[in-house]
Amino acid sequence: MKKVTIMDIASMTGVSKATVSMVLNKKDSCISDATRNRILKTAREMHYIPNSIARSLSTNKSGTIGIILPDITNPFFSEIARAIEDGANNRGYNVMFCNSDNNIKKEEKYIELMISKLVDGIIFISGGESRKNLERLTANNIPFVLVDRYVDGYENGYGVYCHNEEGVMQGIKYLYDKGKRKIAFAKGPKGLETSKNRLNGYKRAARQYGIYDSKLIFESDFTIEGGKAVTEYMLSSGTEFDSIFYSSDIMAFGGMKVLLRKGYKIPDDISIIGFDNIRISEFIEPELTTVAQPIYKMGNRSCELLIDIIEGAEISQKLIFFKPELIIRGTA
Repeated sequence: MKKVTIMDIASMTGVSKATVSMVLNKKDSCISDATRNRILKTAREMHYIPNSIARSLSTNKSGTIGIILPDITNPFFSEIARAIEDGANNRGYNVMFCNSDNNIKKEEKYIELMISKLVDGIIFISGGESRKNLERLTANNIPFVLVDRYVDGYENGYGVYCHNEEGVMQGIKYLYDKGKRKIAFAKGPKGLETSKNRLNGYKRAARQYGIYDSKLIFESDFTIEGGKAVTEYMLSSGTEFDSIFYSSDIMAFGGMKVLLRKGYKIPDDISIIGFDNIRISEFIEPELTTVAQPIYKMGNRSCELLIDIIEGAEISQKLIFFKPELIIRGTA
């Protein structure tokens, strides 16, 4: 079957090809409402789908933004992605998702793909040592906004973040006020600024209250498996602790599974705090006490910022920080 073209719509509506093109490309301020509506109605009835590549070449815009996420299976990132998609739809943009699996080589591959697909800009959540990949975007004049994790060398670029250090300090203060003095900390992977910031918050708060002990710091990663493994290691290490602060909710879920299976009562035996406040945190049992990031607001704001950059709007604030909030539930 022959593909429907602008010329076909022009023939059906009795107007010129140029008029149809102006309407479909929303450059139709000089065209009457009656003509515009007739063209759009005909295009729908004929199931016309525009050639986005041809349009991109003629306008130098694709109407598409890219999102590079480190782990789409982590609800924190999927919730951010949903907010970005909603924001993009509201501004008339399409979205292309890529999942890097925290792999720098995959990041590079997806950046090259997005550049070749003529995306107008990228929202980027780093999977690690991403500086060279950001240099590639800069060299190709692709605007980008960092979210959640800033990258060395780009701290002062466009970014949307949460005050991670402050959030951890809130959680440690709460545990201390509850009488906890041996607070174990499951930190995130090396190389991520988010991990460093949250660890710094733990160290500052623990030293402030005179309870700092380096033996209470354990390394893991932002996964359920990481939470399970680090908790097993904590229990086998011989180190005494009365509470655990996990650097992400998803880690806390893994850790809680281990503790409950080994007969520990939460929070009677061990108190638990997570970080992020992903939606499932309030549906597990016991419900997770956690430091909330405004995940949806962060995703939506990053989308607004990127599209403003793409459309040449005046940007009054390149760096946007959201405040965390301690949500007290059943685990602490």
